[in-house]
Amino acid sequence: MSAVYYEGAGTFSVGECVAQPPGPGEVRLEVAYCGVCGTDLHIAHGAMDARVHTPQVIGHEMSGTVADVGAGVEGFRAGDSVVVRPLDTRGETPADRGFSHISRNLKFLGIDAPGALQASWTVPAFTLHALPQGLDLRLGALAEPLAVACHDVRRGEVAPGQTAVVIGGGPIGLLIALVARARAARVLVVEPDATRRALAAELGFAAYDPAGDDVAAAVAETTEGAGADVVFEVSGSAAGILAATQLACLRGRVVVVAIFSEPKPVALFDLFWKELELRGARVYEPEDFEAAIALLADGSLDVERLITAVEPLERVPAVFDELSSGRPAMKILVDCRS
Repeated sequence: MSAVYYEGAGTFSVGECVAQPPGPGEVRLEVAYCGVCGTDLHIAHGAMDARVHTPQVIGHEMSGTVADVGAGVEGFRAGDSVVVRPLDTRGETPADRGFSHISRNLKFLGIDAPGALQASWTVPAFTLHALPQGLDLRLGALAEPLAVACHDVRRGEVAPGQTAVVIGGGPIGLLIALVARARAARVLVVEPDATRRALAAELGFAAYDPAGDDVAAAVAETTEGAGADVVFEVSGSAAGILAATQLACLRGRVVVVAIFSEPKPVALFDLFWKELELRGARVYEPEDFEAAIALLADGSLDVERLITAVEPLERVPAVFDELSSGRPAMKILVDCRS
């Protein structure tokens, strides 16, 4: 069995997967697929070396099957199809007020602890969510990013008939758009990249180029001049957060999904003048995973269109090099069984 190890300074190697027998309260999984996400790319660029203890297996967007269960584990047995909610919340304290998913001592599997880019992965049983029997494990590997989108849409309180604008049409942005539409909202997507914009259009969304289109006019036309009920900022750009408050309606909601590593200007006058709500959205809670799995099971979102390619595990170092060099991709899955 194989595993991919991050060696530090943007370097990866393929080595042996060391299967860890599950201890009490743990489950050993046979990983089927693992998605490559933006966080993994940050690691590949050396931006998270302070958290990743090298050499370490990374990756957290996975699907697989239960291979073995440790003492005290109930509800799962060998052969079950599962996904992992990669949050270790055991460091939660009363000061965290019950928000374990954003608790101060939160550990993220695949960053602060070994991840899923390996054939065998042992995890705490409380991180598991069962997949419906027969669900394609390729789609199951999309449960984690889809859970992010479900959490974001829930934080935005998107309701039927409302208008939502998604600024940033990458994987998370398009998943947010799909989930919001599943809640019967009208959705507009703003994305500068032509390839991503084309995919948004193929998925049935009105998609706009912020450099060449009058996005404010399009939102005004869609909403009869009112503005968007909810704006999701997923681009992480200075222009995106300025546009978000501009496009929102009176008492609208702006949900900040992107990670802004540096402070950006925000039009606070918009917040004051329109009585806007500015909300953060980070990772997910268990109910978001269950919502994501239900959406995958009913097949209504057409998420398979987001899968650009499935690569063998042995090619992962080359895949990171290609993505860093500009390889166009929405979502690459790694087959960890190869």
